[in-house]
Amino acid sequence: MTDVIEVRFKGNRKEFFSWPSAEPLALHDSVIVEVDRGQDLGRVSAVGPVAAKKCAGSCSGCSLAEASAPPPDATRRILRRATEADTVIAEQLHQEEEDIRRRVTERAHSHTLPMKVSDAEWQWDRKKLTVYFTAEQRVDFRALVRDLASLFHTRIELRQIGARDEAKRLDGVGRCGRQYCCSSWLPELRPVSLALAKDQHLSLNPSQISGGCGRLLCCLRYEHDFYVQTRKRFPKEGRVLRTAVGAERVLAVDVFRETVTLRTDAGDTRVVSLEKLNGEVSGADA
Repeated sequence: MTDVIEVRFKGNRKEFFSWPSAEPLALHDSVIVEVDRGQDLGRVSAVGPVAAKKCAGSCSGCSLAEASAPPPDATRRILRRATEADTVIAEQLHQEEEDIRRRVTERAHSHTLPMKVSDAEWQWDRKKLTVYFTAEQRVDFRALVRDLASLFHTRIELRQIGARDEAKRLDGVGRCGRQYCCSSWLPELRPVSLALAKDQHLSLNPSQISGGCGRLLCCLRYEHDFYVQTRKRFPKEGRVLRTAVGAERVLAVDVFRETVTLRTDAGDTRVVSLEKLNGEVSGADA
């Protein structure tokens, strides 16, 4: 039986592979996998039904997610478990990557390219070097690729990524004091709009609702559904209600304390619980 295995690489990059052996793999096992024109080393991050479900959710109609075993040539495979010597090679490559990033940055500047080189990643067999960069616009880096190929004597891939993807690769600590969600547990980056902050009545100051990537915080999505559903129980701000006091305008609502702030035409304000307000409105309507 062919199992589906999720394997992670540097920068939280993950891919799915088949494991045709009967000997099971465990989480965090180092493995050598089949990649385009070569081999790479990664660590097992999900196995069994969990890996199959994640694989099915990451694409449409992936053959790995099918119940029956896919044809041998239909998907990439895990070739074998990694040995200690394989891991040593990978560690040596990782130690070189920061120096490579600086050298690529120098070459990009010499070509006067408007790009920021974020990271470099060796393939385990050194047959490919992937360089990740960010830029405000599309960059014609064909001359740079030829330059880098002659410098490192391998196949070069330059990959442009967004600011949020850069933060996910490089990792860091957010304003909450914890590791970035996108680098630790968040499975995928979903769109975040300013409307989410407005619905939660948060400050629209960019410095207060932006993450380390400079984009809106991913966590603005976490409680959004709660706010939307809870606010349906409250009257909208600005609405005029007929209460026991008379006509009052809704100034603000507090979804956590379940209170509503009201103001009369005379300018008097009061804070009342939602339950009491509903009773007053019902009594006034009767």
